[in-house]
Amino acid sequence: MGSNDANVPYRQSEQSTSVRVDDLLDRMNTAEKAGQLVGTWCGQLRHENDSEDAKAAIRDHHIGVAAPFGWAGALCTGIEETVETVNDLQRFAMEETDLGIPLLLNVDAVHGNAYVAGATVFPNALGTGATWDTATAETVAGITATEVRRMGAHQNYSPTCDVGRDPRWGRIFETFGESPRLCADLAAAKVRGYQSDGIDHGDSVIATAKHFPAYSEPERGEDASPVDVSAYKLRNTFLPGFEAALDAGVESVMPSYNSINGEPVHGSESFLSDLLRDDLGFEGHVVSDWNGVRHLADDHRTATDQRDGVRQSHAAGLDIASVGHVEHADHLVDLVETGEIDEERLDESVRRILRVKFEMGLFEDPFVDADAAHETLGSADHRQIAREAARDSMTLLKNDGLLPLDGDKDVFVGGPNADDIVHQLGGWSVPQSAGVPGDTVLDAIEDQSEGSVTYEQGATLNENRDIDAAVEKAAAADVAVLALGEGWYLHEFGPSAQAGVETGSWPTRSDLHLSDAQRDLVRRVHDTGTPVVGVLVTGRPLIVDWMAQNVPSILMAYYPGTEGGTAIAETLFGDNDPSGRLPVSIPRSMGDLPQHHDHLAHPTPIGDDEHPDSYDPLYPFGHGLSYTEFAVDDLRVRSDDIGPADDVDVTVTVSNTGDRRGTETVQVFATQETSSRVRPRRFLVGFERVDLDASESADVRLSIPVTNFGFHKPGEGHVIESGRYRVLVNDLESSFEIRPDEK
Repeated sequence: MGSNDANVPYRQSEQSTSVRVDDLLDRMNTAEKAGQLVGTWCGQLRHENDSEDAKAAIRDHHIGVAAPFGWAGALCTGIEETVETVNDLQRFAMEETDLGIPLLLNVDAVHGNAYVAGATVFPNALGTGATWDTATAETVAGITATEVRRMGAHQNYSPTCDVGRDPRWGRIFETFGESPRLCADLAAAKVRGYQSDGIDHGDSVIATAKHFPAYSEPERGEDASPVDVSAYKLRNTFLPGFEAALDAGVESVMPSYNSINGEPVHGSESFLSDLLRDDLGFEGHVVSDWNGVRHLADDHRTATDQRDGVRQSHAAGLDIASVGHVEHADHLVDLVETGEIDEERLDESVRRILRVKFEMGLFEDPFVDADAAHETLGSADHRQIAREAARDSMTLLKNDGLLPLDGDKDVFVGGPNADDIVHQLGGWSVPQSAGVPGDTVLDAIEDQSEGSVTYEQGATLNENRDIDAAVEKAAAADVAVLALGEGWYLHEFGPSAQAGVETGSWPTRSDLHLSDAQRDLVRRVHDTGTPVVGVLVTGRPLIVDWMAQNVPSILMAYYPGTEGGTAIAETLFGDNDPSGRLPVSIPRSMGDLPQHHDHLAHPTPIGDDEHPDSYDPLYPFGHGLSYTEFAVDDLRVRSDDIGPADDVDVTVTVSNTGDRRGTETVQVFATQETSSRVRPRRFLVGFERVDLDASESADVRLSIPVTNFGFHKPGEGHVIESGRYRVLVNDLESSFEIRPDEK
C-alpha cells in the first residue's frame, strides 16, 4: 500500500502511537528502515547538497532526516527560501515515496534560530550562564523552539551540557560555564523550554543534550582531542549536566567527537549503551555529531573502513548518523543482510525515530507557512526578551567610579567589535550582517548619548587600522569606549584571525591575551589621559591583566546577540544595572590553567591549607559588580533532622544599601568537613537572583535538595554521606549535619 492510502493504521491519527509505529515498521523493507537512520545537510548550501541532491537521497536511499538550513557559515538563508525548501522536501518525501514518511528536520539553534536572517539571537550559552537564571534560560529556549518550528525544524541540537573549564578550547562559549551545578540547572531549564509541554505541542522541538559524556577538557584545549578522565571525575564533573537533562526528559543525546580513555565515543558500547541507557536510563534517540561516524576510520582508526565504522557505531548504540555521504545507508543495509547487525537492532532504532515523527504530528502536517514565520521570527516581543537576557548577562568586572557614564559626556568609540553585528552574535549564527536586526555597540551609544560621539576603529581583531586617528579622536573625548575581544568563529570554521589570534591555530587558542594590535590600541588610548572603558565581546575568558591594573572600567559582554549592542550601551549609561556574574574564572596568566573554583582539597608545599594568593584568578567564578551596593547577612540553615531525602533550607537577608535599584545573586557554596573521598574545598549547591529597590531588604530562602551535597562514589553510585557540612555565602558560613539513612 502506498503513501496515499488513508485506510492503513499508520495513516490514522486516532490510532495510538505504538500501533502506528508497529504498522509502519511491518511495511518497511531493510533499505527503508536504514534510510530513517541517516541524516544529511541539504537545501541551498554552498558546500554540500542542494535540494535536488537531497530529493535523490530521499528517493534512492530513503533518507529520513535532513537539515535544510544555513549552517556553520555555509549560507545565510532568508525566511522565504527556507520555508520553500522545507515544504518542497517534505512534499517530495510525502508524495513521491512509497510509504510517504515525512522528514525529521534538525538545526543547530543553540542561542536562537540564528541561521535565518531576521530571527532572534540571544546571548550565547556562556552569556546565559552569566545570568545565573534558570527562568531566563527556559524562556529563551521556548522562544527559540517557537521560531525553529515556524521554519519547519523539529529537532534542535541544544543544550550543550559540557562543563567549560579550559578557555583554550574553542567551544567554551557553547557551555554555561565551569560549575557542574550551574550547568546542570541551566541545561535542564533549556530542555524544559525547548520541549515545553511535550514534543506533541506545535511550538516544541526535540532537545538534544550534547556532547556526551566528556568533551570539554581535550588535550591542549584542542577541539576533539582525546580526554583521559577518571571514573570519579567523569561522574562528578562531566555527567551532572547530562543527568539533569535526562531528568528533565530530554528526547535526544549527541555523543562527543573525541575518544575518552582510548574509546572513541561514537563507536563505544560502554558509553552509548552501558552508561547512557543501562546506567542513566535514557530511552530516547542518539544522533551522531556531524560526520562523527566517519572519524572512526579516518581519524581514530578503530575501524578498518567506513563500512566497519557504520557497524561499530550502530552496534554501540547510535540511532541517527549525521553524514555528508548517504552511502552510510547502503552500508547499513549490507551489514543487516550479512548478519553483522541484527535486524532487531535496526528496528529498535527505527522505532525511536518513527515515534517522534508520529508524536510531533508530522504525518498529518509537516508543512510550514511563510506568513506565520514572518510574524514570529524576530518579533518585537521576542527581541524584547533577547534584550532583557543580554542586559542580565552584562558582567562588570571592574569599576573605579567611571561608570555609569553621564549622558552628556563626549564619547570616543573604537575597537574591532564596536561596529560589527556579526562579531556581536558569535558562533552558530549567520556569518553575514545582511538582514540581521539589532544595533551594534556604536549604533546604540550614538542613540543613547546626549553628547558627541566620535568613532575610529583603531584596530581590527589582529591588525592596526588608523590607530593614530583613533588616538587623536580619543584624546579629544571625555571618555573612550573600546569594544575588544574576539570575532565570529566555530570550532571547525573561522581561522585564527577570527578568534583574535595570529598563531596559525584555529579557534583553539594557545594564547588568551588580546592580540598585539588590540593591546596597542588600549595602551595608546590610555596614554592620552582619557579614561577608558574596556568592553569585552568574546566567547571565552581572556587574559586582561594589564587592563585590570590600568583601565578604570571593564565590562564583560560575552556574545550578547542581536540586542547586545543596546544592552551594552544601556549598561554603560546606567539604564541597566549590571547583574551578570562570571560563570567561569578569568585567569591571570596561561600558567594558571586549568583554573576553577571547585578544586579538590589538597596539601600545599608551604603548609597552608589554601593556595597562595598568586594562584587566585584575576576575576573569580561568581564575580560581578553592580552600580549599587548589597549587604548579605544573617545566614540561617535549618539544622534539625536533615536526612538524605530532605531539602536543606538556607536563608539570608539581602539588603540594597545603595541609592538605586539593582539585582544581587545569592550564591550558596558548600563543603563537606570529612568525607570518604577527596572532595572540592567548596562547590556550588544553589543560587537565586533577587531584585531590590534602593534601601530595600528581603529574606532570600533557598530549598536546596540534599542530593546537591552528595557525590558519585565509584561502586556505590550517588551517595549522601552523613556528617557535618558547611554552607558558605559570601564571607558567611554555617554548619549543619546530615543524619544517616535509617533504612
